[in-house]
Amino acid sequence: MSPPLEIEVPDSLVASYARNGGEAERAWIARLPTLAAELLGRWELEPDGDVGSGEAALVVPVCRADGTCAALKLQMPRAETTAALIGLRAWNGDGIVRLLGHDPESGAVLLERLDGSRTLTSVENDDVAMSTLAALMARLHAVPAPEGLRGLGDVARDMLMAVPAAGAALSDPADRRRLHDWAAAVAELVGEPGDRMLHWDLHYDNVLAAEREPWLAIDPEPLIGDPGFDLWPALDTGREELRSTGNTHRVVRRRFDLLTEALGLDRGRAAGWTLARLLQNTLWDVEDGRTAIDPSQTAVAEALLPRL
Repeated sequence: MSPPLEIEVPDSLVASYARNGGEAERAWIARLPTLAAELLGRWELEPDGDVGSGEAALVVPVCRADGTCAALKLQMPRAETTAALIGLRAWNGDGIVRLLGHDPESGAVLLERLDGSRTLTSVENDDVAMSTLAALMARLHAVPAPEGLRGLGDVARDMLMAVPAAGAALSDPADRRRLHDWAAAVAELVGEPGDRMLHWDLHYDNVLAAEREPWLAIDPEPLIGDPGFDLWPALDTGREELRSTGNTHRVVRRRFDLLTEALGLDRGRAAGWTLARLLQNTLWDVEDGRTAIDPSQTAVAEALLPRL
């Protein structure tokens, strides 16, 4: 095998770490080309295609010594990357990308190669796409949750504690009432947070075409909780396309009904846990300095009113 090539880190990933991090993040991103080269050599990997990246991770398509295709993913170690590793090991490729290797020191993972150019967004019929996503979600929820993951009960209680300050930061009284209504729904559910292993971010762009199966999930952020808390990303997926149809409420309700039927969920509880996601998103927005609830959150809440 020839010496590994130095990997060029995309400017967008460098900018993301500079924008969202501090000194530690800048040091990690500066060392990333060296780290990638070390792992390519240690695992006997050959680069095999264009390097990709998101907000936080570098993904290098590679070939292994035995000729099989894989993807080397490097991301600064955080609690989220540890949770993802725990989840991928527990799922063991059942409905999700398979974990092939892991470097404990750097947190890098070697993953099964999927088709990054074809996501579930490419399926034109929304009912077919949502049914496909629902089937994958059902498989992920069916795997017993391992130890080491955070629980939804703790997450929900933390959210409720943050509501008073967040409400005071919202400038519109209607938004403040809406926030407190969502918090009230969460308070009714927090005593029974659930025990399933959730993906937490399953939407069309996190489902890729594959060879082993037609479609597989990627990029989990595992959490133990009620499956209803897993629905919002799917309801909100393709937000711009939803707006262009002028039928956002109808499409969201249709998606919600498909998901809850496929997963066998009580629709009232599932709607309540979806409001918990809207609450969580708004709390994060307030932390970022926003003073109004995002209209997309309000649209989902209004669409689900008949299901509450």
